Amino acid sequence: MIRKFAFVALLGLLAPVTARADVKPHSLCTDGMVLQQKMKVNIWGTADKGEKVSVTFRGKTASATADDQGRWKVSLPSGNAGGPFPMSIAGNNKLDYQNVYVGEVWICSGQSNMQWSVSACDAGDKKTAETTPPNKNLRLFYVKRIAQPKPVDDVEVQAVDGQNWTDATPKTAMPFSATAYFFGRDLQAALKVPVGLIHTSWGGTRAEAWTSRAVLDQHPLYKSEAQPGAKPNPNAAAALYNGMIHPLLNYRIKGAIWYQGESNAGKAYAYRELFPMMIENWRKDWGQGDFPFYFVQLAPFLAVSKEPRESSWAELREAQLLTLKLPHTGMAVITDYGHERDIHPTPKRPVGERLSLAARALTYGEKIVYSGPMLKDMKVQSQLKTTKAVLSFDHVGGGLVAREMVPTDGRKSKNKQGIETVGYAWRVKEGSRAELSGFAVCGTDKKFHNAKAEIVGDTVVVSCEAVPIIVEVRYGWADHPLCNLFNQEGLPASPFRTDDFPGVTKK
Repeated sequence: MIRKFAFVALLGLLAPVTARADVKPHSLCTDGMVLQQKMKVNIWGTADKGEKVSVTFRGKTASATADDQGRWKVSLPSGNAGGPFPMSIAGNNKLDYQNVYVGEVWICSGQSNMQWSVSACDAGDKKTAETTPPNKNLRLFYVKRIAQPKPVDDVEVQAVDGQNWTDATPKTAMPFSATAYFFGRDLQAALKVPVGLIHTSWGGTRAEAWTSRAVLDQHPLYKSEAQPGAKPNPNAAAALYNGMIHPLLNYRIKGAIWYQGESNAGKAYAYRELFPMMIENWRKDWGQGDFPFYFVQLAPFLAVSKEPRESSWAELREAQLLTLKLPHTGMAVITDYGHERDIHPTPKRPVGERLSLAARALTYGEKIVYSGPMLKDMKVQSQLKTTKAVLSFDHVGGGLVAREMVPTDGRKSKNKQGIETVGYAWRVKEGSRAELSGFAVCGTDKKFHNAKAEIVGDTVVVSCEAVPIIVEVRYGWADHPLCNLFNQEGLPASPFRTDDFPGVTKK
């Protein structure tokens, strides 16, 4: 009997054991995270099928049972801003966090100018980050760049020292998005609450890649685009939405910032529909209503043209300007931070700070000037056989002013014919005053000529000897405009046109 019992016991030891899956939270739901304040927030992940998972936070406990695919999600109130707070997640195993914050959460997305790191910024911006003391109330999460053929549930993380969420230090800021970092740095200093930044961007990508397949299929221009393959190109339609946006949708946020458009400049007219469509797609899928969405207008790029000409980059800026018709949107204008030879202008601190101005004013109600001048209307004044165009603006702040733009950082390059030329970054000369530049007008022949412009009170009066009867006015309408209209607060006017002539990208 003893031998038989021992044999049965041995068989029991050799029998296969059912594997037990530990509770695994989503990559966002880890220690150090920032939860959106004053909202019912989600904590979710995977476990064994049928396993009960409980989450306890700030005196509240919520439970869920993992479904047939092992997925679970609980929702509980985040409360007011603060931290760090403890959180426990318990199932077959237990996870205890000690470093959970509550504050404001922002998605930071786009292409290479959003991806552009602090370490690659100009010397001044880089030094600013290097000398800023560590800040536990500014927290960073960096999504790895992975395209997916179908929507996935989780993301991979660009971890630092094994941490998904890190506090902002000179070390952790260096590889992070510079635009996002300076946005968050400025916002956190103004709000005095924890701020969490989720950076999910990929250089050289089109907006189509960041839009869902379901939405693209509803539009005749995009429904015929091929489905992404097993290893999709990052520019495949919906590939980055699938891999880098869809996995974030359960996480409660305050809003999003966006810096993209260069890769869509060749189809700028279509971007008029595509960009708002993408924003509305995100808002619907996040299920948080019309959350704030602030974006950067394209910087000047390519050679400066002395005479007016058509421009796909100007048309893309116009498409971005038109997107302001959507509710709860704002735009940072950076016509003073371009470069003729560099599609990645290295000053990024002003970009992030201008996005922060929009958020502080429009989302958080701070009484500040957050935008440069925006065209309000044009009136034509007749004088004998000539006319002048009188332009009025919104967002004049303390008044209109013209600043001097000077060439800096000259870079040589050769064209296809081997002719060497120099391209410059044009920057504002601090404290300067100058004549207005960047205006052009046309008559009934639709041929544009450079025009003279002067500030009269809160208006700009435009005239041109070559066009005695002015019909339309353009400002900053070029790949690389040299335009210098600002308000007293130092924010540049957005390029615009009063005409609706068919552009070079309308086809």
